[in-house]
Amino acid sequence: MKSSILSSLVLFTLLINPVFGNEDASENSPNVLFIAIDDMNDWVGFLDGHPQAKTPNMDRLAKRGVNFTNAHCIAPACSPCRLGLLLGIEPFHSGLYPFYDQPKIPASVLSKYTSLPRLFRENGYQTFGAGKIFHGVKENTNDWDHYRTHIPGGLNRAVEKGYQQNQSSKMSFCPTTNPLSDHPDYQVADYGIKVIEQQHDQPFFLAVGIVKPHLPFICPQPFFDMQAETIQPPSILANDLQDVPWVGRSMAKLGDDFKFRKDKSWEKVHRAYLACNSWADYNVGRVVDALQTSQYADNTIIVLWSDHGYHQGEKRSFRKFSLWEESTRVPFIILDPRPGQMKSGVCKEAVSLINIYRTLGELTGIEVPKYVDGTSLVKQIRNPATKVASPAITTWGRGNYSLRDDQWRYTRYFDGTEELYDHRSDPNEWNNLAESPEAGAIKQKLTEFFPKNEAALVESGISLWNSVDADQPEKLQQFKKNTWSQMKKKLKPKIE
Repeated sequence: MKSSILSSLVLFTLLINPVFGNEDASENSPNVLFIAIDDMNDWVGFLDGHPQAKTPNMDRLAKRGVNFTNAHCIAPACSPCRLGLLLGIEPFHSGLYPFYDQPKIPASVLSKYTSLPRLFRENGYQTFGAGKIFHGVKENTNDWDHYRTHIPGGLNRAVEKGYQQNQSSKMSFCPTTNPLSDHPDYQVADYGIKVIEQQHDQPFFLAVGIVKPHLPFICPQPFFDMQAETIQPPSILANDLQDVPWVGRSMAKLGDDFKFRKDKSWEKVHRAYLACNSWADYNVGRVVDALQTSQYADNTIIVLWSDHGYHQGEKRSFRKFSLWEESTRVPFIILDPRPGQMKSGVCKEAVSLINIYRTLGELTGIEVPKYVDGTSLVKQIRNPATKVASPAITTWGRGNYSLRDDQWRYTRYFDGTEELYDHRSDPNEWNNLAESPEAGAIKQKLTEFFPKNEAALVESGISLWNSVDADQPEKLQQFKKNTWSQMKKKLKPKIE
């Protein structure tokens, strides 16, 4: 309680006595509402990833803004994607490939880059943040004028109304019984609403980090109740991994699939995930609605994104950590309400989240650092039919890259093995065409977009390194010998 009161007092003090930084921004500079969502795949209404998804608030936002329906993550994991997006640098240029304990990354590495909130703060904006923005970092005084730190508190789980795996609190898929206001995402949304409702004497950058649907898949009972009585499963090919190279197979979380099948719990998992997406949507809606009724409605750019997708059984996998569509495709919406700045609609071009940094720089008139990767999407915002010059690229460990354009996904692993899928005829990525006679010209065209030079892995500060890649190739042999040989005996139908 004391922490909450102190946090509120600090926020109130900042709002009535703003800390002025660089004077570049003017009163007419647009504000930015920056909404980050954790682990949300395309199971939302505006992406048609699941026919029973109920996300009315984000659906309305997508219709008002530009809905990038072929958007992809920088890396299929929280830490490398968020570092890439917020620093504006691809993993293969920074060397930040796996998960990091960010405060332990050498200063000599991070000092090369300017975080997105710090960029705005140094250019005359007040910066506010709450929830999960960076991975595992609650506050950095260089980034934020005020950041709402998480206030721990337990949630009661109605396990009997859902599913829990072996008493694991992380692997819970069930409703909670607490009041809505006890939940962290509700509190984060509350913070965002309070910032929006205040009088601001300078433009603001407000980052709201929604954690659900991240594991555990728990949220208030009403959001379970609103789901369909029977949940439709995703399309799954039993022997889907037969034509996938060994590195790709190592990315499939076969153990999760086996346990859910054994417990006959997949439908409960799917229901809980859809419920958490609806819960996230509810809190996004609260913040967006507060903005719409505020004095800042006509001068605030909204950017909504998820850090990566999430498998729900496709490719016999659960979670993220792969270079397949369900792991890389993400919700991504930009709305610029200023007159003449945007043409609402659907952009089907393949785009990467790396483009957010340069896009916000151009929209707000702030010059971005020269090192920043990606390209601005302002042309697509003003005309969603505008073509992009290069495919989206997703990195998962040094040497493992997947390119996605408007038709093809071409993946090349560190050992030279490949996958190629035609999304016009094979949206489920069931038929690997990499060895087919007609694949040569397609691969040759796309190959030019793979990294020419790879940055060396930054070894200091690594907290989790769970990819098979060029820096730990020995894990591939371990996988072949142990994990794969054990799991293929358990999985039914068997995968050869």
